[in-house]
Amino acid sequence: MLLLRCQLKRALPQKVSCRSCSMMGKLQSKLKYSTYKYSRPNGIIEERIPTNAFQEYSPAHVDTVSVVAALNSDLCVSGGKDKTVVAYNWKTGSVVKRFKGHEHEITKVACIPESNHFFSASRDRMVMMWDLHGSSQPRQQLSGHAMVVTGLAVSSDSSQLCTGSRDNTLLLWDVVTGQCVEKASFSRNLVTHLCWVPREPYILQTSEDKTIRLWDSRGLQVAHMFPAKQHIQTYCEVSADGLKCISCSSGFGGEGCEATLWDLRQTRNRICEYKGHFQTVASCVFLPRALALMPVIATSSHDCKVKIWNQDTGACLFTLSLDGSGPLTSLAVGDTISLLCASFRRGIHLLRLDHSQGLELQEVAAF
Repeated sequence: MLLLRCQLKRALPQKVSCRSCSMMGKLQSKLKYSTYKYSRPNGIIEERIPTNAFQEYSPAHVDTVSVVAALNSDLCVSGGKDKTVVAYNWKTGSVVKRFKGHEHEITKVACIPESNHFFSASRDRMVMMWDLHGSSQPRQQLSGHAMVVTGLAVSSDSSQLCTGSRDNTLLLWDVVTGQCVEKASFSRNLVTHLCWVPREPYILQTSEDKTIRLWDSRGLQVAHMFPAKQHIQTYCEVSADGLKCISCSSGFGGEGCEATLWDLRQTRNRICEYKGHFQTVASCVFLPRALALMPVIATSSHDCKVKIWNQDTGACLFTLSLDGSGPLTSLAVGDTISLLCASFRRGIHLLRLDHSQGLELQEVAAF
């Protein structure tokens, strides 16, 4: 009988310690997942695969990051709800400089090409110019809008700045003097984003009235209006050659939630649509041709996903899920292989395109 009891005791399952469970939870929390799609005869399959471990850098902000832009191949500039503009070296994971002056959330940033100067816009209705190597105080303060400033665009020759607002107006500024030289108002034109067409006098603008306008900076007049979309247009980007542009749509549950490619040349027709997000698409960028064998674009959405698309066919090539990050607010090209993605809950994500096993996008750091 005693021998039987000993055998039964050895056969019982052993209790797993809480410490082991805790460690397993921590390891799981470090796993990031990507998704990719491939075709089978019965349809498209989406798979989730764990990516490599990533690094947690020193945080750039203490709250939601609203916007990020690349200053050069090493540094980015960002702003958010903490009212601070931050210059950050994303290759070393360190803050270069913090700039304070705004009284409310930063909404937009725009960098002057090949320069250490950049602009920020805010809900405080102000636009400020900063010098990376100068004082932490603004070099210029531009006041002219009656409501939150929601658009910033710098001309290719760096001589002019265009700003837009929910007050239905666009203002054109002389960068050197800080003086407003033109003002235009358009009914119901609640500006969501501005982008200057490279080497041209034209400014592209998206609006809450679901339209995309092309403005001529020579007199600040509307040169063209693209066909209205079904949803609010949240963002726009122009290709480096100035021949095409992308716009993004708001939406929910897959309704809207697309990006649209437009021809900026004489026809100015819609070329392609990119559908697959399930919530508002907040940002879109053309990726450098060196990143892929084909022309590709990237989009980020409030559904916590970054998608890579074939620009010509509209096919989704890869999807990265940044679970737990909350809505993704802004996307910027860092260098020829890197993307920067701002988010509500986890700061800025450093993403890298990998060609070792086909076109894949991985999160390598967050800050």
